[in-house]
Amino acid sequence: MHPLDGITPHLAHIDDVLADLQTESDIQAFDTRALRFTAKRDGRDVWQALLYVIYNNNRDKVFGFLSDVYVEEAYRGEGIGTALLRDMIETAKKIGCYKIVGTSRYERPKVHALYERLGFQNWGVEFRMNCTED
Repeated sequence: MHPLDGITPHLAHIDDVLADLQTESDIQAFDTRALRFTAKRDGRDVWQALLYVIYNNNRDKVFGFLSDVYVEEAYRGEGIGTALLRDMIETAKKIGCYKIVGTSRYERPKVHALYERLGFQNWGVEFRMNCTED
């Protein structure tokens, strides 16, 4: 059985992710787009991820940022995540992204191994600050 058999992939465009930035200095607001990828089985989402396409003014190019990559536990190990991550990578390349950044928590070595199998490199450490309590 192919990992995507019985699954209906869905891609939706979400416009206007960033609001206008306003500070005392001149800050140019860059346009960011989010592409939501989902996989459905039996009429419900079993996999989802976001690919943010972000403009980098220093390079005058866009790059991709993967976020909220998730497969329901009952469907892990079937190749669904691998197949759809490959679709996301191809989409990022078609859009013209010069790089794709994927992050993962330390306690997810299987996810790290998957990213590396797909060609990602362990590039550095991510620092995070939660701005809200939720």
